[in-house]
Amino acid sequence: MDSTAEILSKTNFSTVDWVIVICYPLISVLLGLIARKYIASMKDFVTAGQSLGTALGVATLTGTELGLITVMYMAEKGFKGGFAAFHIALAAGVVTLFVGLSGFLIYRLRAMEVLTIPEFYERRFGRKTRILGGLMMAFGGILNMGLFLKVGSMFIVGVTGLSAESWALPAVMIFLLSLVLIYTVLGGMVSVVLADYVQFVVLSFGLLITTVIAVNRLGWNHIFATIDQFMGAKGFDPTVAEGEFGVEYIVWMGFLGLIGCAVWPTSVARALAAESPQTVKRQFTFGAVSYLIRWLIPQFWGICAFVFIMTHDAQLKGLFFPETAGVEPFDARYAMPIFLGRILPPVLLGVISAGMVAAFMSTHDSYLLCWSTVLTQDVVAPMFGGHLSTRARILLSRTLIVVIGLYVLWWGLFYRGTEDVWDYMAVTGAIYFTGAFAVLAGGLYWKRASSTGAVLALLAGCTALLGLTPVQGLFGVTIPSARVGLVSIGATIAAMVFGSLLFPDRTGKGEQVLAARGPS
Repeated sequence: MDSTAEILSKTNFSTVDWVIVICYPLISVLLGLIARKYIASMKDFVTAGQSLGTALGVATLTGTELGLITVMYMAEKGFKGGFAAFHIALAAGVVTLFVGLSGFLIYRLRAMEVLTIPEFYERRFGRKTRILGGLMMAFGGILNMGLFLKVGSMFIVGVTGLSAESWALPAVMIFLLSLVLIYTVLGGMVSVVLADYVQFVVLSFGLLITTVIAVNRLGWNHIFATIDQFMGAKGFDPTVAEGEFGVEYIVWMGFLGLIGCAVWPTSVARALAAESPQTVKRQFTFGAVSYLIRWLIPQFWGICAFVFIMTHDAQLKGLFFPETAGVEPFDARYAMPIFLGRILPPVLLGVISAGMVAAFMSTHDSYLLCWSTVLTQDVVAPMFGGHLSTRARILLSRTLIVVIGLYVLWWGLFYRGTEDVWDYMAVTGAIYFTGAFAVLAGGLYWKRASSTGAVLALLAGCTALLGLTPVQGLFGVTIPSARVGLVSIGATIAAMVFGSLLFPDRTGKGEQVLAARGPS
């Protein structure tokens, strides 16, 4: 019987693949160096001068949102939930199409020519709301990306066969973080957009080729038959109560689809960087397909990994689904990368892995840039009355990028929550986005929305913290994350409505802002 290390080391990853994976990210570093000379203002650093057209906007939107973390957490959902997980991808595609066609939220934000969402808070509700909104956004967002580095590095460790080595995961985390910090600090949004475009091209081909190889290796009929054999109805129907999801979860996913494209800061950043409000609508309309695919294909990879492990490798099956009582199963997040390491040939495996590293970097650069500039533009600068020079703002943003990066490294190594990665991200993101949704919708579409209502809605988002397993452990309760999320949505909307009705603003500022924000 082979040891765990021997079982996990059986991969097609070769020396040539290592060379490809190590050299490819250096292109992004070079882009950062080139982009540095184009950074002359905070507007250039944050939004690339608001000059993105439709095609480049769709590419960079997809590049950011199709990160390695996305591939990993959606593969985990497919591995555990089978084809029933597809409802998550479907919800994202349908809702993004709705946002693109209607311009809901994003059109009016771009028409106001703000650089960040909290900047809108100030125009609509005042400086105090902007500062609180910036703090809530940064707190929820930074906590949200806490597992990005660890989970992304797990892909590299799994696909290369280093899964059982204790030193491998921290070493890969440090290497990848260093590359991201270098070129994000240097180039801001310009380098982010350039890297996103390269990553979009490489990964688009990689996703298709890998999927074709997986299907040829396993066979369509065999994939469906295996899911039916081992999962039954719950592997196909997300409404089955004893499955991974349920009706409550499906509703929560529908709301998350809306948030992912119209409220989440990294997506909104692409809207605010577009050359016009009309471009924003086209960008999200065409991007709806990519929002669907970016979740659908990784989920299918997770399904294929499950089929491969259950029917093609008895040793892996013993690791992931041990029959001995009391034996902990191997981390399900490793299943998909281990599967790819077994079925993809050398060189192609290196190219696909390099594309995944690029996806990892693309997501990290966007998130690091987003949270650092939010803290700079919407928390620190307003405290100085806006009297903070461009040079000081860029320097502070770059410093915060490094600080946040170091936090992500620490959090990834020491967080001990047991929830799925996607559910962790949904709950931590809800700290920000449940309140932000109420404030944006109220501020953009309801003239009676008040600053008091906005503040109460933002604070009500903190109820989402109860969805984290360590927090539930402190209170001795077990509540599904979807239920916590839905309750948080209700709490923030109620806080916005009742706070506004009970404590209205007297300045008439809401009517002035709404009159100037554009027709759609």
